[in-house]
Amino acid sequence: MKKIKVAFATDDGKTFMSRHFGDADYYDIYTVDDEQADFIKRISNTVDEEEEVHADPKKAKGIASLLLEENVSIVVSKIFGPNIKRIKKKFVCVIVKEEEIEDGIHKICENIEKIYNEWEKGAERQHLSL
Repeated sequence: MKKIKVAFATDDGKTFMSRHFGDADYYDIYTVDDEQADFIKRISNTVDEEEEVHADPKKAKGIASLLLEENVSIVVSKIFGPNIKRIKKKFVCVIVKEEEIEDGIHKICENIEKIYNEWEKGAERQHLSL
């Protein structure tokens, strides 16, 4: 199985935060296959949010651009907001219950085939809850 790039939403690099994916301070990027995950880099969420605009399309576009520059295909968080309907056209959105990033990584590795199959659906893909 080929490696695929995954972005994990985090504030501290150790745990998922309990806010929407787009509100993370950082995205830790890994390459993942069915056996292992390798840390590539941490990028800062530099996208500004419009005041009082819920589900801001500019924010979704900004975060998508940030992650597409890094060739990310999968985005992982405990919580996604209404913008999930926009970003799932470009990424496989994976919702996890785990608190620790390390546990989330294992969950992605275990389910990589299922995730890859969802990726293949293109803009019609749905989010996955693992």
